[in-house]
Amino acid sequence: MTETNDLYKEVILEHNKKPRNFGKLSPASHSAEGYNPLCGDHLWVYLQVGEDQRIAKVMFEGAGCAISKASASMMTVALTGKTVDEAKDIFKQFHALLLGQLKPETDAHSLGKLKIFSGIWEYPARVKCAALAWHAVHGALNSQASVSTE
Repeated sequence: MTETNDLYKEVILEHNKKPRNFGKLSPASHSAEGYNPLCGDHLWVYLQVGEDQRIAKVMFEGAGCAISKASASMMTVALTGKTVDEAKDIFKQFHALLLGQLKPETDAHSLGKLKIFSGIWEYPARVKCAALAWHAVHGALNSQASVSTE
């Protein structure tokens, strides 16, 4: 378990320090603001979705803790190139993972590197941090301009 914890810390710190796809995407076909009033994390997500319903680009901007920033960064990488339906399925899987309902060692999933967040359910205050960007993307894909973790 120590090896997994060390890897988790390393990945979180790397994505926090050098987030992927950080910045405003213009033009964006979909966007949403996400806010976590519990800790103050606040971000915006932007997507370019083509006529074929494939996500060509995902970007984010804002400020938050290392976990929310790393989760957003990894999310942008994971969803780029996916269809909207695939993105919604990955959202459901990731949400189940954060709640401890999906066990990546035994349950079928398509989370790839995102499974690094599998132990976060043990820290309930951090679940909302890791979920914020995902809820914002889900909101954006469902025409919601703003979402909150509350």
